[in-house]
Amino acid sequence: MRDQEPPAGPAERRLSTKETAELLGVKPETVYAYVSRGQLGSRREPGGRGSTFDAAEVEALARRNRRESGAAAGAAGELTVRTRLTLIAEDRYYFRGVDATELAARHTYEEVAEWLWTGRPRPGAAFTAPEPAVAVARAAVNALPEHAGPTDRLRVAAIAAAAADPLRFDLSEGAVLGTARVLIPTLVDALPPVPGGRDDRPVPGGRHDQGPLAHRLWVRLTGRPADEASLRVLDTAMGLLADHDLAASTLAVRVAASARAHAYAAVSAGLGVIEGPLHGAAGGLAHRLLLEVLDRGSAGPVVADELRDGRRIPGLGHRLYTGEDPRARALFALLEEIPHAAPALAAARDIVATTARRTPLHANVDLALAVLTASSGMPSTASETIFAVARTAGWIAHALEEYGERPLRMRPSGRYVGRRPPQPLPE
Repeated sequence: MRDQEPPAGPAERRLSTKETAELLGVKPETVYAYVSRGQLGSRREPGGRGSTFDAAEVEALARRNRRESGAAAGAAGELTVRTRLTLIAEDRYYFRGVDATELAARHTYEEVAEWLWTGRPRPGAAFTAPEPAVAVARAAVNALPEHAGPTDRLRVAAIAAAAADPLRFDLSEGAVLGTARVLIPTLVDALPPVPGGRDDRPVPGGRHDQGPLAHRLWVRLTGRPADEASLRVLDTAMGLLADHDLAASTLAVRVAASARAHAYAAVSAGLGVIEGPLHGAAGGLAHRLLLEVLDRGSAGPVVADELRDGRRIPGLGHRLYTGEDPRARALFALLEEIPHAAPALAAARDIVATTARRTPLHANVDLALAVLTASSGMPSTASETIFAVARTAGWIAHALEEYGERPLRMRPSGRYVGRRPPQPLPE
């Protein structure tokens, strides 16, 4: 930190912390983060209350930030955004430098979320939501028609929770973290339980709305009783899915956060994208494929029908991994410990082996989720619910990161390819 510098010359112009923050498009605390990292010098004037900054140095930093963090084109012509959250490299992925599969295997989903948000361990982290907020969200969800999908319910729950929170526009880190710890359990608790679904494990105070999120989510996905091994797979799956770099939904969240939308609105933006068949709904397609293989006894004819109709085989391949998706590998290992998952697991391996005769594609996390949902008596939409709830943690982490950046930096320019003006007015 450079806090002691020689007196300013007559031509040097100094800026206050507020002026510096406005010029850089960041919060005042971010200005001091630049100072602590040695990117900006500061000086406390004699008799002054706060630090001042050299205007030329601030302007140079602003120009550098615009070059580095604007919507820059990568080597492949793709959008790139600086982030300290997730790294995907050599068929592995990491949360803040820690192997994500090991983190999810050893820690609960809530603890993984806290690590993504703060970079600090928080053993025993637990998320609960105030009953008034849950009641508002639950009433809104219950008003939806029966055919409403899981993302419809989650999106409505998020909007209702936002409407119930008059302080939602506070974008300070502490406030956003408080929102995150309330919003995720609200999303879960607002979903209607499946008739007959239960988790007989003891929870704090005997209340199942205060137990681990994976346990509370289980009873909203299936009517089968929960067992230790299955709950462990669900909790691990949620931890593995908490973030995955700049997926389409995460980019939508960062665009919203760049415009300084509050956390609920940023999450709603992510939910609006995740519903697509190439993103959060892909697990449902793999689930239905798996059931068909189980029904027909072999993957051969099922895969043949998919290829004949010109459809890609769901649950296989991933553009970021040349080998097996590490999330799938971790879940398959846990599913092997569950006896009733054996038929679905064998069907999944049959799909991979059958398809490999034509194209050597490896299993991705959608196929592993399909094994979990199909073997647990869950509907085909269950993986979408799991995916969306789990990924909310990553969306909040990216929103927090984006709030510390220059506002509206996620504003690319269009390249106009239409008719050149001036054109005559239409008749």
